[in-house]
Amino acid sequence: MSGWKIKMAIVFFFVLVIFSSAVFSFSNGKIAGDFFRSQELFSPSDWVTEEQIKVYKDSVVLDIKDATWAKFTDTNSMDPFIDEKSNAIEILPKHPEDIKVGDVISFRSSYGTVIHRVIEVGEDSLGLYYLTKGDNNSYPDPFKVRFSDVRGVVVAVVY
Repeated sequence: MSGWKIKMAIVFFFVLVIFSSAVFSFSNGKIAGDFFRSQELFSPSDWVTEEQIKVYKDSVVLDIKDATWAKFTDTNSMDPFIDEKSNAIEILPKHPEDIKVGDVISFRSSYGTVIHRVIEVGEDSLGLYYLTKGDNNSYPDPFKVRFSDVRGVVVAVVY
């Protein structure tokens, strides 16, 4: 193979890679910023400040007022973030507006207590509501969560 054919093959390869990346990016509604960076996802809010976390040589202390301990059932809906053997610390938010998209909340539902991520905050004639989804689920939960149903916001997970 001559030198110009090799150069053309290399150029073709890079054009193909760039085009493929653009096709994948357009297929999920996003234009890639570059080849090595993932899409930004909503993360939980900062509920615990750095000053509340004390790391000592022999222990770790989380200075979180009114915290409760949470355990999980094996539904796989929040894999890999939390699973049945994970433990978590939750706090009850003071105001409905404190809960943001990306926060992981536990709430009462007709299915029992559910722990899922908030994917949308909205308001209707009944007031503020949250739409939630398990990280490992394909679809959002089929109901609106009200502040009165919220049992807590996960602020720490211990594996």
